[in-house]
Amino acid sequence: MAYSLGIDAGGTYTDSILIRDSDGTVVGSNKALTSYPDPLEGIRNSIDGLDPEHLKEVTLVSVSTTLATNTILEKTGFPVGLILVGDYEIPRDSGIENYIMVKGGHDSHGNEIKPLDLERVRGFILRLKDRVAAFAVSSYFSVRNPDHELQVKALVKELTGLPVVCGHELAQSLGAYERGVTAYLNAQLLPVAESFLETVVGEIERRGINSRVAMLRCDGSVVRMQEAMKKPIESVFSGPAASLLGASYLSKHETCAAIDVGGTSTDVSLIYRGLPYLSETGAVVGGWQTKVRALRMETSAMGGDSHVWVQGSNTSIGPRRVIPLCRAAVLYPDFMHTLKKRWIPDRLKLNEHIQATKFFVRTGRKPIELSGEEKELLALIGDEPKSLNDVYWDRKILPSRRVMDSLIQKRLVQAIGFTPTDALHVLGDYDEWDSEASVIGATLLANFVGVDKYEFCTNVKRLFARNMAKDLLAFLMEGVDKTEIEKVLEGNFFSRFKVDVPVVLLGGPVRAYLEELKELIDAEILLPEYSDVGNAVGALVGKGIKRAEISIRTMYSESKYDLRTKGIFVYTPVGRRHFLTRKEALEYAEGFGRKLILDYMAESGLSPEQIEINIERKDIAVYSGGVPLETKLIFEGISKSDVYEKAVGEKETVAT
Repeated sequence: MAYSLGIDAGGTYTDSILIRDSDGTVVGSNKALTSYPDPLEGIRNSIDGLDPEHLKEVTLVSVSTTLATNTILEKTGFPVGLILVGDYEIPRDSGIENYIMVKGGHDSHGNEIKPLDLERVRGFILRLKDRVAAFAVSSYFSVRNPDHELQVKALVKELTGLPVVCGHELAQSLGAYERGVTAYLNAQLLPVAESFLETVVGEIERRGINSRVAMLRCDGSVVRMQEAMKKPIESVFSGPAASLLGASYLSKHETCAAIDVGGTSTDVSLIYRGLPYLSETGAVVGGWQTKVRALRMETSAMGGDSHVWVQGSNTSIGPRRVIPLCRAAVLYPDFMHTLKKRWIPDRLKLNEHIQATKFFVRTGRKPIELSGEEKELLALIGDEPKSLNDVYWDRKILPSRRVMDSLIQKRLVQAIGFTPTDALHVLGDYDEWDSEASVIGATLLANFVGVDKYEFCTNVKRLFARNMAKDLLAFLMEGVDKTEIEKVLEGNFFSRFKVDVPVVLLGGPVRAYLEELKELIDAEILLPEYSDVGNAVGALVGKGIKRAEISIRTMYSESKYDLRTKGIFVYTPVGRRHFLTRKEALEYAEGFGRKLILDYMAESGLSPEQIEINIERKDIAVYSGGVPLETKLIFEGISKSDVYEKAVGEKETVAT
């Protein structure tokens, strides 16, 4: 009997799940803490919890990961040389290092504006070849004519042999600088992705599993692992994409909203008729606007491990993530002794760092480029958790918030504090770690706001549930001010919001918030079995999807007195073609687009009869009924996985 294995290497946990191919039934799952920076131990521990006899029969392994996202956010990508061909406006705070801007580029018709300055490109390449791991290139209007990008690519290969990423290979939409950013980030990720590929494939081979290996991308599509590693930038947000697909699969709804509660954040997204709802502008990662097609999300920095802190009579959650008190008590044997000292800071000095339940510990990373203040503070923080009182026990002045923030941002110091996970431990809704530590923390914080520990934790739980509801409604009611949504959620009216699509909850302790959510919104709220490993399910049941865009543009004479057609140009991902008639151009474009889809799918082992190709046509004309100035054909080839079809069944009929 054949099985499929799904793996999600998340920020906190690595989840794995086994699904029987014959009927789509989940036959086993497991969670393990993610190992960082080498994910091998976490992947290995996660798979170890599955039936070894079933693993022998696995024919497909599909993976999702936060690797690309975390690498960009943590700024740990490899050095890259970026070559921009044309005249660009680069923001002063772009953060791009090692770049050059040279003459060249094309116009909107694909005609060369200026010859490519290959000599300057050559000098730049030779200067950087021993200092970078890859190169990236973006040329002005390369989506109309990629010739200059291809010349640069050939020169880099000739001089260095290093990997080269071209902007037109990643996106066909306009925006030369954004394509350059996308290529730059993708090039940074190539060595990281190669290492991850070797880790996953090596572990699968070590176990004697003879299977195909695939990966989920951020638009919900599944591609061969080798193909995914060529474009690792397309795996950003693959974790949320996996959550959404997992929610659909487990709930058996092809249209639904998903609320995924993780350790760092809460993500809301939507799947409609089996396809994720995508962003029109491209993914924004770590402040970088890219041209990567990704699902649209509403994300808040409030997760199960977000810091709960008090100031005056107010209780705040987040935005920073900390190690929960209950988990720290397990990780650090002497932590309970430190916690029981019960340091009570001055009420007037309370802030995010000065809390009775806030502690700090070194991460073990090697420090680089620290200021004098940072070096001094880091030297005082040890390998066992300490409060600020313990760190500065013989000093009158506590360290500035700025210095501590910097050490945390550089991942040299890890904070420990009270979290929503601790609140659930106190209330008995969750028992993963040491509840005694959570009770002590809740008692300390409750005293500051004048309530008992149970009321304090109940308020934290309600606040968290209200944030989940607000994120959901803000996503579904795009453009509506969040403050107006909050007014209704606060309960000052005899009304509540009604949601017309099923809402699926995912995440470890998410069950605890079910009743609170039902009080806030009128919706069909579902908590399917295996919701705690929904990401691993989603990694496995994504669809094989390939999208391609081809533009047809009509060229006219420049005389306003004699407006005649000069010809038709077809712009494809590999270049442009000239035709005399519009009919010939359309026939070529449609045939070429279909071939792109079928050739790509064939590399994944799919035959034409297994693929459904949809073509969307968009015409731009000067006046109604006139010959279009431009026609865009958008091709989408779809092949659903067998397990998805068996679980969801026939498509639902959904009112638009």
